[in-house]
This record gives sequence, structure tokens and C-alpha cells, in this order.
Amino acid sequence: MLKKNGKNYSLDERIPNKLLIYSLRYRLIMLVRGFLKLGKRVFVGKNTIFLNKKNIHFGNNVTIEEHCFIDAFASQKICFGNNVKIGAYSSVSSTSHMSKYGIGLKIGNNSGIGRFTEFGASGGIEIGNDVIMGSYISFHSENHNYSDVTKPIREQGVTSDGIVLGDNIWVGAKVTFLDGCKIGNNSVVAAGAVVKGIFPDNVVIGGVPAKILKQL
Repeated sequence: MLKKNGKNYSLDERIPNKLLIYSLRYRLIMLVRGFLKLGKRVFVGKNTIFLNKKNIHFGNNVTIEEHCFIDAFASQKICFGNNVKIGAYSSVSSTSHMSKYGIGLKIGNNSGIGRFTEFGASGGIEIGNDVIMGSYISFHSENHNYSDVTKPIREQGVTSDGIVLGDNIWVGAKVTFLDGCKIGNNSVVAAGAVVKGIFPDNVVIGGVPAKILKQL
């Protein structure tokens, strides 16, 4: 079953049968819920909401855990690749304000993110393949303009450069990605980092603001 679903690991022999049975039963319930909500083979947790479902592309073996909110009102399709997992209590906000239609979110194959994650996808977010991410991560793909002191900041509009993460990246918990940042392939982002700017391949970055800590 693991190989059929694109998993390249073996079960620990110490895992008890009770845990296996519970996990399989829970996955089966999620699969039935996905068929009922979406008419597709998607594993969906309870109390998860999808807006504009026709604008979402699901690859194989996608899991959206419980209490998630997926806003797919976007100018581009929301794309979840094969074996993507979105942790519980996470949200995707594609259109944050009625003055500007959002761009959306794309996540590549075998990528997953932990619980309580905020995808602010108005300016566009692209995440590559084989990206593993912790919990409490936030993406902010827009930035408020504030240079005109004669106007309230809320009336000065936003910039939307978007956020791009490459392939094979490990992102620690509680990382904040700001508009315009780009992370290269084969990289590590340390927990708690605030990321802005462009970073090359094969580096470890961390800190507030994030900087290169070492080469890989």
C-alpha cells in the first residue's frame, strides 16, 4: 500500500496493530468524506471547507486535514500535486480583499506542511517538490505600500511579487515568508526565521531577518 501511494519507507516493526487499524480506519473515513465533498479521491478531514471547488486541481493521494479552509477564488488554479498534505487548522486565502482578485497557490509533488499554517496567496505562492514544512508557518505574498504620508496606509494599495520555494527544502516551525522572497533548491530554513529576499541553492538560512548561515 505504501509503495502504491508513492511512499518510500518501511513500517517500524514496533508499531502495534491497534495503531495501524486506527490509522487505516481514519484514512478510510477521510477518503469517503472526500468523495462526498469533492467527488474525487481526496482524503479530507472533518469540518474542512472548500470555496470554488472547480478551480482546484488535486493530484493523487492528497490529504487536507480537519478544520482547514481553502479559498480557491483565484485567477489561477489552486494546484495540489501528488502526495501533498495540508495540516489541520490551516487556511488558504486567495482573495483577501474585493479590490484585487488573488493569484493563488501551487504545491508540488511529495510536499507537506504542518498544522496551523496560513497561506496568504493573494500575490501567488509556488512551492516545489519534496518540500517538508513544520507547523505554524505563514506566507504573506503581498506587502502594503506606505511611502505617502498624506494618505492612510490602508488606502495606498499593495505590491504583489509572490513567494517561490524550490525543490527539496526543509522548513522549520514558525517560519514567516514575506512577499518577494525566493528560496533555492536543496535548502534548509531554520525554525522561527523571517524570510525576505532571494536565496541560492544549497544553503541553510535563519534569523530575523533571515540570512545565509552556511553552505550545504
